[in-house]
Amino acid sequence: MSESGVLTGFTVAVTAERRRDEMTALLQRRGARVITASTITILPLADDTALHAATAACIGLAPDLVIATTGFGFRGWLEAAEGWGLGERLREVLGQARIIARGPKPCGAVRAAGLSEEWAAKTEASEEVLERLLAEGVAGLRVVVQEHGEPQTEFVAALRAAGAAVVEVPVYRWTPPADTTPVRRLVEQIKAGQVDAVTFTSAPAVKSFLQVAGDDVTAVLDRFRKDTLVACVGPVTSAPLVAREVPVIVPERFRLGALVKAVSDELPRRAVKLRVAGETLEVRGHAVLLDGEPRSLAPAAMAILSALTARPGVVVSKDQLIASLPRGNDGHAVDVAVARLRTALGSGRHIETVIKRGYRLRVDEAA
Repeated sequence: MSESGVLTGFTVAVTAERRRDEMTALLQRRGARVITASTITILPLADDTALHAATAACIGLAPDLVIATTGFGFRGWLEAAEGWGLGERLREVLGQARIIARGPKPCGAVRAAGLSEEWAAKTEASEEVLERLLAEGVAGLRVVVQEHGEPQTEFVAALRAAGAAVVEVPVYRWTPPADTTPVRRLVEQIKAGQVDAVTFTSAPAVKSFLQVAGDDVTAVLDRFRKDTLVACVGPVTSAPLVAREVPVIVPERFRLGALVKAVSDELPRRAVKLRVAGETLEVRGHAVLLDGEPRSLAPAAMAILSALTARPGVVVSKDQLIASLPRGNDGHAVDVAVARLRTALGSGRHIETVIKRGYRLRVDEAA
C-alpha cells in the first residue's frame, strides 16, 4: 500500500496544541482518521510576568553560562524580550556568556539570533548536558537555564548543589485547557476501544491528560497496556507513562515527522490479516480492507467482524456476538449487523451461518 493509505482504517489521537494542525495533516495524508484534543494550553509570552521577571534577572546577573534547551523556547524568549524593549540588552548579555545547546534545534535558534554555542549535546538530553557540566565544574558560576513548559527541578538542583548560582527562565509555561470537554471525550473513546493510537509531544501534555482522566485513568492505562498504541516524540515525553509501565514507542529522531512515521510503521503491523474465502481480509481499527481495498463498515458490523476475526474459523455464538455489539441488544440485532457486514464485503461467502449455533469466518489460512 502506498504511503498515502498506510493508515487507512486507523483512528489516531493528537494531544498537542502547538503544531497540532501540521501533525493532523501528516496523519490524514496517510489515510488516518484523526481526533484532536489538546491536553495543555500555552500561556501567551507577552502576558507572562514570570518570564519578564526572569529576563530582567538574567540581564542583571550577567551570566557566565546559558543553557538553551529548545529552539522554540529560545526563539520565543528573544521575541518576548524584543516586545518588552529588552531584546538588545538580552542579546548583549547572551553574547558575552558561554552558550550550551541541548541538541541541534536550540543550536539552530542560537545561531539564528546571531550568537554561537560552545557545544551541543549529541543525545539531545539534559542528562548529557548535566554530566559534562558537573565534570567540568560549575562552582561559583552564574548559570541561566532556559526552560520549556515546566521546571527542570532535578537539573537545576544538581547545578546548585555543585555550587552554581542559577536563574531559571520559564519560557512557554503550560496549563490545563480551559475547556476539558475534548479531552474527556477522548478518554471515553479510548475506554471504548475506538482509538488505535494516541500521540504525545511533551511530558506536561501526558501529565495533564492523566490528570483530566481522573477516575478513569486506570481504565485508560489498561487500554494503553493492552491494545491502544502510545507514541511519544522522545524519552522525556514518555517518562510519565513508562513510570506507569505503559509500553511506548519513541522514534530514533525526536521530531514530529519521525513520530508520524513511527505510528505509520507500527499500526499496520497490529492489524489482523487473514485469508478468507480466497481474499485477503485485513481488520484495521474502524475499517476493513479486502484485497487492499477499504470497505466502510457501520460500528455494529465492525464489532461483529472484530469478534469473528478474534476467533478465525471458530463458530461464535449469538450470545457472544450480542456482547460484542456497541449497545448489546439481541439476536435480531446480530442478524441485521451480519447482513450489513456481508453487503459491505460484497458477498455472503466470507461469513458462514451455522444453524442454531452462530456464525464463523470462512478462513482459508493465515495471510
